[in-house]
Amino acid sequence: MLATTVIDDASPWGTGEANVFSSCVVENMVALTFDDGPYIYEQDILNTLNAAGIKGTFFVNGNNWGCIYDQWQSLQDAYWGGHQIGSHTWDHPDLTTLSWDQIDQEFSSVEQAIQKIVGAQPAFFRPPYGSYNDEVLQIAANHGMNVILWDLDSGDSTGEPVWYSEQQYDAVAASHPNTVLALNHETYDTTAYQVLPYAIQKLRDAGYTFGTVAECVGGLEAYQWTSQPGTWDDSWHC
Repeated sequence: MLATTVIDDASPWGTGEANVFSSCVVENMVALTFDDGPYIYEQDILNTLNAAGIKGTFFVNGNNWGCIYDQWQSLQDAYWGGHQIGSHTWDHPDLTTLSWDQIDQEFSSVEQAIQKIVGAQPAFFRPPYGSYNDEVLQIAANHGMNVILWDLDSGDSTGEPVWYSEQQYDAVAASHPNTVLALNHETYDTTAYQVLPYAIQKLRDAGYTFGTVAECVGGLEAYQWTSQPGTWDDSWHC
């Protein structure tokens, strides 16, 4: 699915709701994003991005396809390699079905894990399924987060075949909107090994530049603060 507008439900921070971006704002820039990890294909995705000189954005869960602490090395490799790490909740629920306290815990739990593993507090959040309401935006603001959606969906998470995902990138390269904010998932081997290399080549041939989400929405800070990562202890488990 493809759209080319920015949804700016964004209210100024003082009103208590997070900014919402569904598109990049920097002319001619693509942001490649990857949800639902960290997972076993993350390192190979990193290798592909690094070989192409591209920085991606990874919206990670705490305990979805696997436990975040089991893939801590690839998450550190992503962070120290200049890729952006964002929040995608602890275990990927539809936040609009939860209570205030449950939503808040989904934010806090994954943030604590990210802080332990890479020593940073993300400033960007993607709601599972793209589903949010006023409460989610208020809690996101309380956690200092910008909310990120997308305007190109590769379709991998809904079971679409490789040819379909490639077709989405073909379409955007042909229509050449000003910017592209692409949703992919790092939990599929077809995305890691087939769709991603294809997309990079197709978009590069179309003349786009590549950046992280923080860069593509206007050069905002990717993290609220950074520090040293924690030291492994018995709390590093799901």
